[in-house]
Amino acid sequence: MTAPAEPPADAPVRVRPEIAAMPTYKQGRQADASAHKLSSNENPFEPLPGVLEALAAATEINRYPDATAAALRARLAARYGVDLEAVHVAAGSVSILAQLIAATAGAGDEVLYAWRSFEAYPLLVTVAGATSVTVPVGPDGRHDLAAMAAAVTPRTRVVLVCSPNNPTGPAVRRAEFESFLAALPSDLLVVLDEAYAEFVTDPEAVDGLGPAGYRDRPQVVVLRTFSKAFGLAGLRIGYAIGHPRVLDAARATAIPLSVTAQAERAALASLEMEPALRERVAALVERRDRLVAGLREAGWRVPDAQGNFVWLATGEQTMQVAARFDEAGLIVRPFAGDGVRISVGADESVDSVIRIAASVVEGLPEGHPARALA
Repeated sequence: MTAPAEPPADAPVRVRPEIAAMPTYKQGRQADASAHKLSSNENPFEPLPGVLEALAAATEINRYPDATAAALRARLAARYGVDLEAVHVAAGSVSILAQLIAATAGAGDEVLYAWRSFEAYPLLVTVAGATSVTVPVGPDGRHDLAAMAAAVTPRTRVVLVCSPNNPTGPAVRRAEFESFLAALPSDLLVVLDEAYAEFVTDPEAVDGLGPAGYRDRPQVVVLRTFSKAFGLAGLRIGYAIGHPRVLDAARATAIPLSVTAQAERAALASLEMEPALRERVAALVERRDRLVAGLREAGWRVPDAQGNFVWLATGEQTMQVAARFDEAGLIVRPFAGDGVRISVGADESVDSVIRIAASVVEGLPEGHPARALA
């Protein structure tokens, strides 16, 4: 019999060694009023008045919320033309991701995903007791779906596909995703994480909930969120569309009553005001494209950006580059050794980012992967 794991030197109880060794999730750094916070991919617009009115009306905090979020699920089911049981709502799409991994993978199992991708993926896999298997993204920041399909083994229980990929930016193309699914076992869960779907403008990009989407494919679950385009990051609410039996497994592992009534009502109000929200998304897309063009003109090699952020593959110079932005009052998100992710923020931040980036790129060594080819 295996001896129980010893606790860390400063822990009063026994902790799983892989958990004790695991770094905690670190969100993008906060910024004071004098700086631009470009570290968390948040929507920089203030909440719409209708959302604030819905929140103000949700006063019964002495009562538990509807554990099933039935009103929002019904609204989403009607929106996408699916059955009610094919919709699951939770405290952010990352919560659903944790539920799905816990429901399908454990000790001895593998969860496959591209890297670098969403930084919560390895943490959630470790918590479930499973093993991460990663396939590097290409130099252009794209998923190598052929290599991912080749990495599937009999131990693989879940494949995570982030489109657009956070933090590198490109979206998975519809045709390549179709080929990818055809190469996989039909009983292997594929999670299509589309947290930034509303910002996508590439006509060839996969759309998990569109007319030619994947909601009717039993092995695919599509994740969406109200945190990004809809601007409800602080309320923590997201949803999944998938086969009811797969979502039942996620519901079985969920923490009960984690979606507040306030979050549900704000999400419903946001859906009612979608035309105004779409205008805001269009403004952010225009800023994103302007930012990408300016960075490329300044000498940066920037991957295709389909979310509300851009990626600079700064490698070993990442922390120094982030410090330069920091000094200028631009709080970006560094991933040590890999690169810097810069969120699309207020309109006036765009020129500031381009200006600082233009001075930084000159200090990178010749032939650096983040520098545009001459």
